[in-house]
Order: sequence, then structure tokens, then C-alpha cells
Amino acid sequence: MIGRIRGTLIEKSPGQALVECTGLGYEVDIPYTTFFHLPEAGTEVTLHTHFAVREDAQSLFGFVSRLDRDLFRLLIKVNGVGPRLAVGILSGLDAQQFIRCVETRDANALVKLPGVGKKTAERLLIEMTDRIGQLEGQFVPMSSETTGGGSGSVETNTAGYDPRDEAEAALIALGYRPQEAAKAINKVAEKGMASEELIRLALRNMIPAG
Repeated sequence: MIGRIRGTLIEKSPGQALVECTGLGYEVDIPYTTFFHLPEAGTEVTLHTHFAVREDAQSLFGFVSRLDRDLFRLLIKVNGVGPRLAVGILSGLDAQQFIRCVETRDANALVKLPGVGKKTAERLLIEMTDRIGQLEGQFVPMSSETTGGGSGSVETNTAGYDPRDEAEAALIALGYRPQEAAKAINKVAEKGMASEELIRLALRNMIPAG
């Protein structure tokens, strides 16, 4: 089991990071909540990881905090919730927000997540109510709403590059319909905004606060 990696962040994009460690480059699948906290490429990063092995694939999932990783491990034990859906859940809600949803029985916020229907939301509330006790001691209130990596900074203006297109593609990959993604991005977009800021604000508007 690969539980943690520390190395140089070579590349990052919504949903994935490439980390070089002792000469090896690890492709790590990450939720958007982790992507928003990653440092700039070329700097050192530490990710808490979960290594998943199936007959047809081997995947490494990474998280900026141990709380997120441990919650991910609890989520994939829920009937009908696999690693991809768990990553989707943690892309729309960070660990602390998800825990609040469970504590307040807020099924409406869970249903807003792509891939989570009413029955899945109800199952999550039922099965996770007892399990979140295993996270006791890790749930610490966030001190601020800030994210790593220069929130709102202007991205490199290369020919043909549009942060809105990248942000829309990221939301579509997460499971939202193209029309929903375009509407959400247009609602928050301002001149000079980076794609990660567009994604963060769009998700915040699409997912009610817990």
C-alpha cells in the first residue's frame, strides 16, 4: 500500500497531478478540492494517497490532507460508491463540508453532486453516520476560505487558450452536463480569472453550503 508520497510537482491539472519522487513520476488522481491547494509546478508537494488495484487497472488517488484521504477510504466502503464516485463527492465538497452534511442530514446538498441520486444520498447519510466517528480528532474547522496556488491569478496568455474552456471541460469531466457547466462558468467568470478559480467558484454556486 502506498500511503503517502513526497516529491516535486511536475504537472497539475483539474483531476490529476504528476509527482516525481526518487526519479519516478507518479500520476495521481485527485479531487478538485486537492487541486485548489496544490503549490506551483516545480515545488515540493506531499500527498496522502490510496492505491487501488482492480483486475483491469491500478490507480493512485492523492489528497492534500489525511482527513480527505481517510474519508475517501470510508466512502468507498459504502455500497454502490466506487473510487471515481468518491473522488467526485470530494471534488464538490471537501471533507469538512461532507461531514457537516452527514451531521445535519442534508441530503439536498449531496444530491447536487454529479452521480449522486436520491437513493445514493440517503445511503451515504445512513452508512456514514456511524463511520465518521472514526475520523474523530481530524475534523478541524477551516481557518479561512483561501486556496493554494494564487487564487485569481492570471494564467499564461498563449494563443488560443481560454481558461473558461478548461474550466467547462473540468466540470463536464466531473459529471455535469455541458449546458450546466457553461452556465455555471459564465455566471462567475470575470476578466483575468484563472481556470482553477473559475472551477472553485462555479462549484461553490452549484453546491449549497453545508
